[in-house]
Amino acid sequence: HRQIHRCACARNACENGPGDCRRFELIVGTAMSKPPNDLPVYRVLTGPDDAAFCHRVSEALALGYVLYGSPALTFNGERVIVAQAIIWPES
Repeated sequence: HRQIHRCACARNACENGPGDCRRFELIVGTAMSKPPNDLPVYRVLTGPDDAAFCHRVSEALALGYVLYGSPALTFNGERVIVAQAIIWPES
């Protein structure tokens, strides 16, 4: 078993500001040898720097993915866009 954290408000409206989601609940799960639902081992999540993006990353971490490298940020003329690579850990 391993312990992973999941954003407790991932499926609800989040009252925290972008990048500041600190409400977590602890989940105890069994490690899987490959990602669920035929998801790839390597993924890059992208989107506006907002609570929805933070929730997507939190949900991926709750599934068992781990962060790979630092996030990348760019400005598209209107808002900040974030990219975060994640990988499925080797068993």
